[in-house]
Amino acid sequence: MPSDSPAEFRADVDATVSFSNGGRIVVEGFRLDLPGPTTTDDEVAALLVASLGLLMADRVEVTRLEVVAEQHKGTRGGPSAAAAGTADARRLVELSHVIEPGMTTYPGLPAPTITPHLTREASRGVYAPGTEFAIDAITLVGNTGTYLDSPFHRYEHGPDLARLPLASLVDLPTVVVRTAGSGRRAVDVGELAAFEVAGAAVLLHTGGDAGWRTPAYAQDAPFLTRAGATWLIDHGAILVGIDSVNIDDTGDPTRPAHTLLLDAGIPIVEHLTGLDRLPVHGARFTAAPPRVAAFGTFPVRAYAIVP
Repeated sequence: MPSDSPAEFRADVDATVSFSNGGRIVVEGFRLDLPGPTTTDDEVAALLVASLGLLMADRVEVTRLEVVAEQHKGTRGGPSAAAAGTADARRLVELSHVIEPGMTTYPGLPAPTITPHLTREASRGVYAPGTEFAIDAITLVGNTGTYLDSPFHRYEHGPDLARLPLASLVDLPTVVVRTAGSGRRAVDVGELAAFEVAGAAVLLHTGGDAGWRTPAYAQDAPFLTRAGATWLIDHGAILVGIDSVNIDDTGDPTRPAHTLLLDAGIPIVEHLTGLDRLPVHGARFTAAPPRVAAFGTFPVRAYAIVP
């Protein structure tokens, strides 16, 4: 767990659920988010019923319970779900990479250059004694660092950076979908289906940022599937972000996630970092680029406010 994040816990449960209208189901190794390191069988039973959306559950017998220190994954009816309605935000979390001269963001694209336009020394001859300024010039492609894609990036007549509404970029309720450590590259419908994403920024925490600025970053990188992108559109997501080199599988030249999301008017933020420091629910996300006309992508200062 990150040292500056509160510890989170989950239950590893075996249980039998009996129903008032007959029948029963048995679960083994089922994991549930917990509000803390101590819990009772009755509390776990209630979380299990809520998580599975079970109707007419009469009795839950917990036959094995192990509490493990692990980040919440978004149990329905669990502690992170309750945080979704919390408005008392206190902690700022940086979600952007630093832009530096010579850095590589995406293999094959040029690195940024930063050069002086007016040095402090030269400015002393322009201003009053003791007054000096530095004015620098930066040259970069829009796809540098942590950046946002507007529909214009993919579609000639789509909204450019200047036409994106602030309501799709700023202070967005956030859902964090965690697949980091799963060993799976693809974020598919199965990873998304448990979440309510309507009106939310959906941030895919894949752990891909661990390889940032190394060759491993672009190798077998995590991505969002075509079916996953379609599901997010159908369920009302308003922004989608990922902490890897591309939201698409770079081996697929059709770029289905970009194609579908941007056609639906949903901005994409790529190369995020620090998503392990966010709760599954409750954060508010911002990633606003400058208003540049006829431009499709630009670096952003992405951050979240966390209760």
